[in-house]
Amino acid sequence: MSQTESKPANRTLPAPIQAGQPLTALAPMQDVTDRPFMAVIANCGAPDYFVTEYFRVHVQSRLEKHILEAVTENETGRPVFAQMIGEDIHHLTRTAKDLQSHPIAGVDLNMGCPAPTVYKKHCGGGLLRDPQKIDQVLGALRQTIPGLFTVKMRIGFENTENFETILDLVNKHQVDLLSLHGRTVKEMYRSEVHYDFIKRAAERINCPLLANGDVTSAAKARQILDYTGAAGVMVGRHAIRNPWIFRQIREDQAGLPVSKISLNQVNRYVKDLYAAVERPHAPEQAQVNKMKKYLNFVGQGVDSEGKFLYEMRRSKTKAQLFEICDRHMPDDGALFADEPYPGVIARPSRES
Repeated sequence: MSQTESKPANRTLPAPIQAGQPLTALAPMQDVTDRPFMAVIANCGAPDYFVTEYFRVHVQSRLEKHILEAVTENETGRPVFAQMIGEDIHHLTRTAKDLQSHPIAGVDLNMGCPAPTVYKKHCGGGLLRDPQKIDQVLGALRQTIPGLFTVKMRIGFENTENFETILDLVNKHQVDLLSLHGRTVKEMYRSEVHYDFIKRAAERINCPLLANGDVTSAAKARQILDYTGAAGVMVGRHAIRNPWIFRQIREDQAGLPVSKISLNQVNRYVKDLYAAVERPHAPEQAQVNKMKKYLNFVGQGVDSEGKFLYEMRRSKTKAQLFEICDRHMPDDGALFADEPYPGVIARPSRES
């Protein structure tokens, strides 16, 4: 009997940290969700599992060492799925086989990345234009991957005309878990999230579904889960802003008071993150600029006027950056905002 006809015993999703609760996952984000970032997030309260940045798959590709480190040097205590992006079936199956020799929790296929440089190559979200190609890719990967095979996608490319067809292909090829971002590729991150499509997907597919898109807080996660019936949530950019969000979701789901986070705790998170992602011999300005991509999100919860963001974006040295953090996030008991302040805008980080 083929793998598409029977479900092997070893294809069991990782159990949630808190038994009986919805699953939580950190969304893969290019140039963000590397090994150091995952370790810092885990110290604040790990999700049930992590997903790597995507391995680029093409004729000359090999497993990128810095991405593989998130698997081989996993310090989180939680499972890590390896994500691939590409459209060449031969090289996708080759890469999936290569990944099997490493301690991955499973293989994830990216069918949602909205970057034009990606979808113009018919990769990521570009695949959503071609259900026939998706049928071939999913079939080949399901035959290649003996363990967990998961997919992350959006609800369509320019529109949702292929939505139900693709969901049926997810069922046909016995994908083990689907993460669904409730926007089209062309909507990027600009529109409201279409949670009604996530609800429709949860009702149609046979595998568990993670709701993705604007999961801003534990309260918002509960609303999304209650409305969609999803098996859990995948959090991306808002976990950069608030790395305690997974712990808070578990507290809320258990009926416990949700932890309040002080600005001083956020300040310590920033310092820990700086130390974790710092590279030996890297120019100080480059390190400060690297931190700014994280702080663009953190700043959404620091002050309602965006003063922290304004000053932070103009810092050039570590000393300047830390002085700004100390001044805006002092140890005086002030609280970090549960939700992003309206009108305080972060510069986008590409979620894959």
